[in-house]
Amino acid sequence: MMRMESLAALPAIKELRDKILFTLGVIFLYRLGTHIPLPGVNAHALLEYFRTALQGTAFEIYDIFAGGALSRASVFGVGIMPYISASIIMQLMATSVPSVERMQKEGEHGRRKINQWTRYLTILVAAIQSIGVTIFLSNLVTPTGVRVVPDPNFGFYLSTIVGLVGGTMLLMWMGEQITAYGIGNGISVIIFAGTLETLPGELVNTIRLVRTGAVSPMALLFAVAVMGLLTVATVAITQAQRRLPIQYAKRVVGTRMYGGQSTYLPLTVNTAGVIPIIFAQSIMMFPQTIFTFARFPFLESAKAWVDRFFVPASLPYDIVYALLIIVFAYMYTSVVINPRDLADNLQRYGGFIPGIRPGEKTAEYIDRILARIILPGAIFFALVAVIPSHLMKWTHVPIYYGGTRLLIIVGVALELIQRMEAHLVMHQYEGLIRRGKIRGWRG
Repeated sequence: MMRMESLAALPAIKELRDKILFTLGVIFLYRLGTHIPLPGVNAHALLEYFRTALQGTAFEIYDIFAGGALSRASVFGVGIMPYISASIIMQLMATSVPSVERMQKEGEHGRRKINQWTRYLTILVAAIQSIGVTIFLSNLVTPTGVRVVPDPNFGFYLSTIVGLVGGTMLLMWMGEQITAYGIGNGISVIIFAGTLETLPGELVNTIRLVRTGAVSPMALLFAVAVMGLLTVATVAITQAQRRLPIQYAKRVVGTRMYGGQSTYLPLTVNTAGVIPIIFAQSIMMFPQTIFTFARFPFLESAKAWVDRFFVPASLPYDIVYALLIIVFAYMYTSVVINPRDLADNLQRYGGFIPGIRPGEKTAEYIDRILARIILPGAIFFALVAVIPSHLMKWTHVPIYYGGTRLLIIVGVALELIQRMEAHLVMHQYEGLIRRGKIRGWRG
């Protein structure tokens, strides 16, 4: 938590104050953009359809990351997810395509080239998703018989696709501006702002349920206490790391001696961030999404089985959901961290882990440590993902603060605190945390 004296010092630092104000200004423009509707769409009919027919589907998750822009048929309806998808694809290519891997190791020139390819790929992904969203909107009819798009002509298709792609590219640019001139990683900040969009209304709805007697005050207090403890535990696990000791050998260059110092290699428990839960949740909601739109007679029996047994807070759902989170945690960590590259870099600069031979043995040792520390972290985040649904089932309190949103809020908040702490330390103010620095969120 931020100390009051440190908080009071923030306005006194002009550079930090300007960065915070710039970030807030961009967030305001983003929130304004999520309310600019696409032409030719009946926004009220679409919102009605989302509230009735799309509960528990992948579209509901996507709408959370889009800050409610999809349910409002906004120009930001596709959101920033195409850029995230493109970044993940480029990370996968860096581990499997030799030319991209070599480019990644070329320093600043290679990084700029990969960023340029990521932008081009973002346009392609955004175009594909925009076409899908446009077709999806044009075919929607609410349960009351109202068409979401009254006149789905060629002009509607063209303007909607161009508007959605342009909105995604504008969001990508806004995220880059926050990264360059604001506080924190711009893409993370935009997602963070989007996930908080519905929070005020959800709190008002919960209070209304308590006042009407639909939820007991004791049940609400219990739910708040459990979610508070879960948040504290998430903060602790997000900061947890295994520090591998690194020793650099002494070497003589000219008349000077370099090296000989000791440091450590930090391996975080939550290297994959929120990505495993996002992937797992999308897969878990895929069957329900298919059954929502594919109404074929031969699927009726499968739909009845899914509706009965494969729902949140049921044993089959929780087991499969938890296993997917653990599997994706290992898969994405293998993409983000390459033990062979770490071992090669240590050997190149004369570093080694005491007691471990450089090269292949060091890579095997790092890989073995990663496999051990990822499992408890993945199990914990699987619990974070399934506990809210059980808590809502037991207490009847609507839990909006689910696992995905919790990890995003905690991760981005820690990253923002880290950036502000760095500015405070630079200006000789006491840091935000007594012991050590807070590491930012990766994901």
